[in-house]
Amino acid sequence: MKLASYMHRGRESYGVVADEAVVDLRSRLPRHHTLLDVLRAHALDEVKAAAEGVRPDLPLGEVELLPPVVLPEKILCVGVNYANRNAEYKDGSELPKHPSLFFRTPGSFVGHGQPIVRPSVSAQLDYEGEIVLVIGREGRHIPAGRALEHVVGYTLCNEGSVRDWLRHGKFNVTQGKNFDRSGSLGPWIVTADEIDLATPLHLTTKVNGEVRQDDTTANLIFSFADLIAYITTFTTLKPGDLIVTGTPTGAGARFDPPRWLAPGDVVEVAVPQIGVLSNAVVAET
Repeated sequence: MKLASYMHRGRESYGVVADEAVVDLRSRLPRHHTLLDVLRAHALDEVKAAAEGVRPDLPLGEVELLPPVVLPEKILCVGVNYANRNAEYKDGSELPKHPSLFFRTPGSFVGHGQPIVRPSVSAQLDYEGEIVLVIGREGRHIPAGRALEHVVGYTLCNEGSVRDWLRHGKFNVTQGKNFDRSGSLGPWIVTADEIDLATPLHLTTKVNGEVRQDDTTANLIFSFADLIAYITTFTTLKPGDLIVTGTPTGAGARFDPPRWLAPGDVVEVAVPQIGVLSNAVVAET
């Protein structure tokens, strides 16, 4: 199933996407007000039963897609998780022994089709296409061999970064990773039963139709399962939590000269099994 959160005529809702249309589920499952409520209640069977054989309520083009999980408890992001990305730094370092992690706020993301905002204080807005794990089962100290049982589905991210703000402090990247509306999530969650991870997922990022990033999950340093096992050594993952799993080579900062995003640019992040996340860039007003 493809699960989406959206706005329609000023009302927030969620539903199942099929054939460019939406089956609205908030009206059919009134005890679950949001998709996050569904995940916390482990109610995907209710969703499937409510949507099966039902005539869609809305054309997809009539809704405003939101990040698939609105207001998750945690958004954990992984840095430098493709082997050739580590080499891209040209610092002679060996592959990392542990993942690099940071948090992002829900307000730093918009949904598919919504504008991402280049802040007024910087011209160095960059793109980073990534695959996102959506957690469906709570867990702590999860062994890698059981980790994927805790993933309910997958979505995409443009993990927009404001490069000159990543080192304002001595140790952290928090500021440059959390400008309001600087990145995007979506367009929807594809449930885990529809994706076979035995075949590497092929991730591309295009800017104005030009391929900038092109890689597969075969080149991950830390697999999806390894990330979950590591993260749950220090924190409990809960339904609706998101793990943004890292970006390949080809971000704008790595060109000479750098190729920053400008107002009017369109960024498309794609994985065939998941879909296309597309956003235009606007200047902050």
